[in-house]
Amino acid sequence: MRTIHCQGRAIAPSKIVCIGRNYAAHIEELGNEVPEDMVVFLKPNSALGDTLYAARGEPLHYEGEIAFLVEGGKLAAVGFGLDLTKRGLQSRLKERGLPWERAKAFDGAALLGEFVPLAVPVEQLSLELRIDGALRQQGGVRLMLYPPQTILDSLAGFMSLEDGDIVMTGTPAGVGEVLAGQQFQGRILGGGVPLVEASWTAQ
Repeated sequence: MRTIHCQGRAIAPSKIVCIGRNYAAHIEELGNEVPEDMVVFLKPNSALGDTLYAARGEPLHYEGEIAFLVEGGKLAAVGFGLDLTKRGLQSRLKERGLPWERAKAFDGAALLGEFVPLAVPVEQLSLELRIDGALRQQGGVRLMLYPPQTILDSLAGFMSLEDGDIVMTGTPAGVGEVLAGQQFQGRILGGGVPLVEASWTAQ
């Protein structure tokens, strides 16, 4: 089992639960419709990776996200994550009304930095993603269509979250293609104060 880390603990999530179309500006930039209900998809434990690849058979797109570690049925810790997507394949699957797993759940499709205990009010959380020093993505809980507690409540209606599971809460506007050699630096802030950072160099 692949692991994430929180305060020196190695934790193996049974699954990564992802929320799609949770920021209005991101929905607009991809030309999608605003969903009538929360969009949920899963990444398996095997999707966790350590290396940011620019391609996996086709170019990959990055999506920076606020990620939560669930323990005791609650949001226990927070970290920065990259949801990697085969955008071309995803578009073809959506056109045919097919599931997204081939474009979203492949090996290495989820990169997660270190997690830190959640010590600030959730509504104060935000994220920043810089690529080669330039700010590419910025957003936070106050911009979400479905904030974290709403996500947890909705998931509880049909799915059990086990200790160690990860919830990725969607991406703000500014997604794009990963290019080899790019330096990615993501961070989570609480009330504007940096809480935790993660960085990768695209291969």
